[in-house]
Amino acid sequence: MSTENALLTILIDRINSDTLVLPTLPDAAVRVRKAADDPDVNLIQMADVISHDPALSARMIKVANSAFLGRSVKVNTLNQAVTRIGLRQIKNIATAMAMEQLFVSNNKLIKTYMDKAWQKTLKVACQAITTMDFYLKAHKHTSLNRDTITLASLVFNIGVLPILTEAERHPEVFANPSFLAHAIQKLAGRIGGAIMREWGFTEEFIDAAENWSNPNYKPQQDCYVDFIRVGAILEGILQVSDKTASLQVYADKGVIESVEIFNSDDYLYVLEDVKAMFA
Repeated sequence: MSTENALLTILIDRINSDTLVLPTLPDAAVRVRKAADDPDVNLIQMADVISHDPALSARMIKVANSAFLGRSVKVNTLNQAVTRIGLRQIKNIATAMAMEQLFVSNNKLIKTYMDKAWQKTLKVACQAITTMDFYLKAHKHTSLNRDTITLASLVFNIGVLPILTEAERHPEVFANPSFLAHAIQKLAGRIGGAIMREWGFTEEFIDAAENWSNPNYKPQQDCYVDFIRVGAILEGILQVSDKTASLQVYADKGVIESVEIFNSDDYLYVLEDVKAMFA
């Protein structure tokens, strides 16, 4: 049995037996989510929880000041940032901002792969969030929302992490990058769903991680997977034979107004604002 097939067998066996080591949610995100779930928590207490992580605090202030939120008056303190963002959104946004902490490795080769995976995730997320922004303007009464797509689009590719971690024990497989791509394509969705369940996330996040690249998954109702797929098609992460035709599916469904929107000045302007949040 080749090294590649052996690794694939190991991964599948560990998935089936629930013995695959899954990444843990960053401590900062755990604390914020726990606080957000407390019905008695207030904005001052939430700011105190976030303040224990200086990097997360700085990111939250940046998000609060982003043009994407449509605010021209800048905030300078964490308390002001939390007040502006609000308790309802803070849970998902704080978790999203902590995701980058997972895409790290002490192994130089693995780190390169992790960095690439995170950059791909960010590109898809920016497109998905921007597409959602235009969708919300046209669908005032939808249950879909901006803060959920922000997190969903940053965890959709989480399933690659255990694959890369396991591959670290078999460095010879990196001589065949196409094998890793095959392993990720075959298993990342299944693993991603398992991670979301392990973390106790709700169905829309499980759905995003598990099904975004599954061609047999075709939801009739508009959902977060649609926006992630649009972003993945735009960025070339989801391989399709005809990009325009693939995007037209979402125009026909009503997720986007038209395929031409992606070349419009309005779309590109918002996209730059969203990218600035993660810069």
